[in-house]
Amino acid sequence: MYPYLEAGDEIDGLRVLSRIHAGGMALLYRVEGGGTDYPLILKVPRLGQGDGAVAVVSYEVERMMLAALSGPHVPRLAAVGDLERLPYLAMEFIDGPSLKELAEQAPLPPEKLAKPMAAVATAVHHLHQQKLAHLDLKPSNVMFRRNGQAVLIDLGLAHHAHFPDLLAEEFRKPIGSAPYMAPEQVVGVRCDPRSDIFAVGAMLYELATGRLPFGAPDSVRGLRRRLYEAPPPPRVVDPAVPPWLQEIILHCLEVDADRRYATAAQLAFDLLHPDQVVVGARGRLTTHDGWLTRLQRRVVAAGYEPAPCPQMGRRPLVSVVLVGVDTQVRGEQQIEALQQMVRRTAEDEDQVRIALATVIRPHPLLGSSYVEESGGKTHIRHLVELRHWARSIGIPEQRLTYHVLEDDDPAQALLDYARANRVDHILIGASTPGSGIERGLRPFLGSVASRIAQEAPCSVTIVRPEY
Repeated sequence: MYPYLEAGDEIDGLRVLSRIHAGGMALLYRVEGGGTDYPLILKVPRLGQGDGAVAVVSYEVERMMLAALSGPHVPRLAAVGDLERLPYLAMEFIDGPSLKELAEQAPLPPEKLAKPMAAVATAVHHLHQQKLAHLDLKPSNVMFRRNGQAVLIDLGLAHHAHFPDLLAEEFRKPIGSAPYMAPEQVVGVRCDPRSDIFAVGAMLYELATGRLPFGAPDSVRGLRRRLYEAPPPPRVVDPAVPPWLQEIILHCLEVDADRRYATAAQLAFDLLHPDQVVVGARGRLTTHDGWLTRLQRRVVAAGYEPAPCPQMGRRPLVSVVLVGVDTQVRGEQQIEALQQMVRRTAEDEDQVRIALATVIRPHPLLGSSYVEESGGKTHIRHLVELRHWARSIGIPEQRLTYHVLEDDDPAQALLDYARANRVDHILIGASTPGSGIERGLRPFLGSVASRIAQEAPCSVTIVRPEY
């Protein structure tokens, strides 16, 4: 299923020229065709044995984000692959250098890093204006057009204020690039655009000093150290860093998001106007924290509470309806009853957004006795089944989202999703003999529906077929 593409292969009118990158979650190919007036790449999620479901969820997130965004600071989306044949994103190829190439030359003098990093901050601000936080900014995810504009790529971990957060609900652990991850991300907060400002600060630190501010930790414990350990001031690492640049960098790297720049536009302005930067205590630091300061930071970190996420614009005045779909139910009357209720709900409220969700057992670790297919392929299979389920409803695709939640407790998974995404109404089918999600789980319907009705933070309709 889903073999790797080779040069000369064709898919949907696109001809593969070469594979240009093999990442942890996706493969990138240069392609030609497609009828666009700009060059294209094909991004295909990894779905081999041992590849987890996060690659599929990341693909779904990026598909939604690229379709919702506009402007020169993100790649243009040209086409989307069929999940049943080959999931892919055909998007604009940015034929310019990446920030990674600049980072490899670090440490850089201020006059060489200020302008490109101001372009990065400007791009971040434009995404924030469109209600999106990138949440995985790093040098390899920043490209530059020939005119100097920054383009932010790899939106698979992003969060949009107007879309459900698939990653937060399906993977309850820190997700991102460890050297650039903000403290609030470490504790699971994914709704704060100021996390991107922290990441820009980490990249500025790297460019100015040639070092990563917090190293490259490979454990949650290592990630949490940034809650209480400040990085060495840039001027301690390299005395050539001017106070105004250190002021900017440490302003971005504040643990408390409320103490960072309020917007990336303000950061861009300071980078382009160093003579107007007000240098305070941060910019004048020439020593690392002493033991007493570090101890005080540890005490404060023990009670760390992330700042509330700022509003990225008003939420649309639409209601969100969560539909619990058991993809293992085969009874036509049960299926049709729930589909009819979804259709009726959508007709009654023409602005309602329908979130179709199913719950599967988490993919086993290596060594488990139950291994039939990779986590990614299991995820894809259930996404396909959800899309098949939705075909007869007749609701426009832009009003539907599809979610495969991994949990041993189906009721809790749906309740958590409803709370996190401010669901207004839940539709779920009544009990049918033999219903269940994946082998080994207790019945999805019946007791699950009853528990949801009792504990849900919104109204619940349990749908029964007419016999």
